[in-house]
Amino acid sequence: MSNLRQSFFHHIGQTSPSPLGLEVQSAEGVYIFDAQGKPYIDLISGISVSSIGHCNPTVVKAVQEQAAKYMHTMVFGEHIQSPQVKLAKMLTDILPDNLQSVFFVSTGAEAVEGAIKLAKRYTRRYEIIACRNAYHGNTHGAQSLMSHEYFSSAYRPFLPGIKFIDFNDIDSLNQISKRTAAVFIEPVQGEAGIRVATPEFMNALRNRCDETGTLLVLDEIQTGFGRTGKMFAFEHYGIKPDIVLMAKALGGGMPIGAFAAAGDVMKVLSDDPVLGHITSFGGHPVSAAAAVASLEFILSQHLAEKAIEKGKMLIDALNHPKVREIRSKGLLLALDLGNAENVQKVFHHAFENGVLIDWFLYDDCSIRIAPPLIISHEEIEKATAVIREGLDRLN
Repeated sequence: MSNLRQSFFHHIGQTSPSPLGLEVQSAEGVYIFDAQGKPYIDLISGISVSSIGHCNPTVVKAVQEQAAKYMHTMVFGEHIQSPQVKLAKMLTDILPDNLQSVFFVSTGAEAVEGAIKLAKRYTRRYEIIACRNAYHGNTHGAQSLMSHEYFSSAYRPFLPGIKFIDFNDIDSLNQISKRTAAVFIEPVQGEAGIRVATPEFMNALRNRCDETGTLLVLDEIQTGFGRTGKMFAFEHYGIKPDIVLMAKALGGGMPIGAFAAAGDVMKVLSDDPVLGHITSFGGHPVSAAAAVASLEFILSQHLAEKAIEKGKMLIDALNHPKVREIRSKGLLLALDLGNAENVQKVFHHAFENGVLIDWFLYDDCSIRIAPPLIISHEEIEKATAVIREGLDRLN
């Protein structure tokens, strides 16, 4: 065992009993290269983070140039920094006109935490509603919105006032009342195995929130920035959120998150008390510069539009007798293989043959596929050929 691997297992806090242990030497485009130089086609993009590919030259250049100017000074609203301001303006230009104020944070979970506080402060209510089998992050407040007992029971008690409804169940929306500060929902449930909200459910949800004065918080942390075929998944439904959560693909590989709301909503964090939500590294200028470059690249290359066609190509290539169902939205796919054993067999075959896939937190019977949006037709053909070989080997 190499010294690096020994140090990894000895000094890095582990998140599972058996980590994959892929020793990364470099990464470029859709490829990750291990210590021996073996290439792997990355079909999971670091869980939808590396949407414009690894080490995208435009992002690398932006990072280098900003790092040479200044890095951390003070980021929570006191210093005017051009990368932050430019990014906020770009985001509000592509968001609905009711979302004109952006609060930058470091991660998706921190965006959830900030939005929970914002919703409570603005509405002066404390009840929060989320969907069963949703995933909004792993910090204590965000994990309070997780219904899955296996992942939650060891860390109770959570925040009080949390209620759960069933995803795509219109009748359950009656639980939203004038006591409810906010409803948090993913337009596409990621860790549940790519469960797509129906138009009927989303429109009924928007109407119910309007009726009760409840803020609708849409979690676009995994679906944002072109992944589903639109810049944001909520655009498929023709509705507007009151708060939208962003992270993952926003930074082009650099850590950054954000939540956006109307100006009159967001301003409550600045007064009575002041410093209602602060973060040391949120909107870090280097990450913000990377996000500007990433967003410009996504828009100029029309990657959102191309995600639909590439997603269809993946579906057609993976329409295999061993696949019970393919659930998808753009370049976010789940291949249901019926049981976890089949998933593990295909996973290991793919890994041994240079393709990285994964499964889901709440659905170990399905394969996760979410490649960089820049993946070419040739790379899709190459990767799906390996996956089909793995499927062919199943009993």
